[in-house]
Amino acid sequence: MSDIDLVVLNFNSGSLTLLNGILAIVMFSIAIDLCPADFKRLTLAPKPVVIGLCSQFLVLPSLTFLLVLLVQPRPSIALGLILVAACPGGNISNFITHRAGGNAALSVSMTAFATVGAIVATPFNIAFWGSLYGPTRAILQETHIDKLSVAITVCFMLVLPLFLGILLNRVKPRLAAKIRQPLRLASMGIFIGFIFIALVANWNFFLAYVGAVAALVIFHNGLALAAGYTLATVAGVSAYDRRAITIETGIQNSGLGLVLIFSFFGGLGGMSVVAAAWGIWHAISGLALASFMARKAVKVPAEATL
Repeated sequence: MSDIDLVVLNFNSGSLTLLNGILAIVMFSIAIDLCPADFKRLTLAPKPVVIGLCSQFLVLPSLTFLLVLLVQPRPSIALGLILVAACPGGNISNFITHRAGGNAALSVSMTAFATVGAIVATPFNIAFWGSLYGPTRAILQETHIDKLSVAITVCFMLVLPLFLGILLNRVKPRLAAKIRQPLRLASMGIFIGFIFIALVANWNFFLAYVGAVAALVIFHNGLALAAGYTLATVAGVSAYDRRAITIETGIQNSGLGLVLIFSFFGGLGGMSVVAAAWGIWHAISGLALASFMARKAVKVPAEATL
């Protein structure tokens, strides 16, 4: 496994452009569920949103760094874990939160705020935590990652589609309602198909190295879910909101992670496998957790409705 830091995935610039476009469409399909009035939640009931954002952008990256210090995996694997933890919540978190009987409206709001916040938080967390660990600091120095370039990538891939979706919902609400579900199903189907094709193209490489990261990814994902649940519990939010915060913290945007890896790190082996394994595992663990949570209904607070 020593050469995992040197291996590069088979992924060309055309595929990267296509992945950017697919993720932008997925984000747009989520955004047309929102309207400007929804964001009044931040001023009327800010606590769950603030706790969720702290869990994603402060607690999870710091716990990931401690995990890296404890386990000391190969440098590219370590930086892959740090990068995934620096990404905002994944797009399927809203669906999984709904399945879990949690506050789906809060989940959508958190995804929106985290997406905007990722412009600053994602490049900062990658650079900050990555520079504190010698082996990953060496990779960052060799790649000369530009935080502004990462912010621009996040903006055009996630933030711009977010605002365009909200604008469409405001200007053409009937059209937004008509295309919402078909667009979401189609975009998620295309995204899953794209990842499958990319895995097939690199299947031998993925099989050779996934064993090196599988246990770490599973533990890291469990750590993320536990962090969201613990912080929400300590903060005293309702059980309804706690489910959303737990899932939002444990479902990371690994698609964005792959874009950043191929855009700025040349598809570096360990990083790519970590992000790909995360993308598969967090969907499995999230759906399993949702099924478990859904067995017990929780009270919906009156103030939970957006």
